[in-house]
Amino acid sequence: MANPTPHHERLTEWARDHARAVHGYVRALVRDPHAVDDLVQETFCRAWESRHRYAEAGKPRAYLLRIADRLACDRARKLGREQPIDEIHWQQIEPASSDEQPLAALLLTENRRQLDEALAALSEAQRRTLLLRYYGELDYGEIARIMDCPLNTVLSHARRGLLSLRRLLVEKTE
Repeated sequence: MANPTPHHERLTEWARDHARAVHGYVRALVRDPHAVDDLVQETFCRAWESRHRYAEAGKPRAYLLRIADRLACDRARKLGREQPIDEIHWQQIEPASSDEQPLAALLLTENRRQLDEALAALSEAQRRTLLLRYYGELDYGEIARIMDCPLNTVLSHARRGLLSLRRLLVEKTE
């Protein structure tokens, strides 16, 4: 068997190191498990197709999340606003581990549901900013480049989004 090309090795490394972040980001935006898998696969296909244009800058996660973000935004534009999924579909996406105690599993499911509802209540820009920051572990400058907007706008989206999340989650617990 021939040795893999440097591009093939790079894509393999990216999939190993960043597939979970890309999947988590896309899942939080899209919430349709079939579409998520398709978009994640398309993200890596596009990365492979543009491998000759990629300039190694030490930021492959940002590069992949930028591709994923564009694909998810394109999909949302085509379909209109995403509809939240019901509890049955959510459990298919995030089944409880059999290792967890029932109460812990119930609390985790409830916390995820509350966070999901709170994220859905944010503006699209706030939600994308926070997901890129926390799923993608990107700094605000990278997020500004991905979202193609000024750094101060991204910082504003992050601040307002976090304040809204806190307010929404506190309201849920009262």
